[in-house]
Amino acid sequence: MDDILRFNTISEYNTFNKNETRHPLVSVVDLSKADPRQGSRMYFGFYTIFLKEVKCGDLMYGRNTYDYQEGTLVFMAPGQVAGVNSNGETYKPKGYALVFHPDFIHGTSLGRHIQNYTFFSYQSNEALHLSERERSMVLDCFSKIDYELDHAIDKHSKRLIASNIELFLDYCARFYDRQFITRDNIHEGVLAKFEHLLNDYFSSEKPGTVGLPSVAYCADALNLSPNYFGDLVKKETGKTAQEYIQSRLIDMAKEKIFDTSKSISQVAYELGFKYPQHFVRLFKQRVGQTPNEYRSLN
Repeated sequence: MDDILRFNTISEYNTFNKNETRHPLVSVVDLSKADPRQGSRMYFGFYTIFLKEVKCGDLMYGRNTYDYQEGTLVFMAPGQVAGVNSNGETYKPKGYALVFHPDFIHGTSLGRHIQNYTFFSYQSNEALHLSERERSMVLDCFSKIDYELDHAIDKHSKRLIASNIELFLDYCARFYDRQFITRDNIHEGVLAKFEHLLNDYFSSEKPGTVGLPSVAYCADALNLSPNYFGDLVKKETGKTAQEYIQSRLIDMAKEKIFDTSKSISQVAYELGFKYPQHFVRLFKQRVGQTPNEYRSLN
């Protein structure tokens, strides 16, 4: 898996998989039409969503194996590299891939909202596992897109195809919400670990030397992608990960403010603020009082 196959265009990927190119910027690829092959690494210059149907090699992202089994969706943004490790054996691909180029969605509702589908930036262990009913809905969405690709291109084609892709992605967002709940055995303890991480961070020397903990720092410490981590925290708490960090920060600040031997500036520096006025502004925004007012009234 040393050599990378590069697919910059939809037609290149269609040709590789023995599929006809019906539209230069979008395709529903039937992977079962492809010739048997060995594993390789692949670069994609377009959005790619795989629906795996059977076990056929391990899908890799970087050096990590996807949490990937039958009835699983994996999402890749343009510029990502993935591959299949077949351990040197020849395998027959099966399943489907929905691929669309960024140029296709320019000027559409999907183009304006594509950044909202944060699962395109999830890590390899954060794939979407479908129920049988969800899988049927995914295949129905693919079928509608496929129908439009078979239809002669007219003034409605782009809007209908983009709308159906957007509908499919909206369903996927719902399915991920379900997965956050039903895969509690995997997510169990993430919030507790997050809380423990913040407690350890604020009780260490890190705030004064490193600064405030970022969402990316916390996600990395918990072995999650920032987007997946943020979406999980939002689903579980109703707060963004940044809001949760700030809430914990204010709790710590309230404790420190009661130590009257320290100035408000000292408290701010100990918490990781580079500028005390930023701390004062955040504290008043979240508490409704300045740190000095809070100290004097409590």
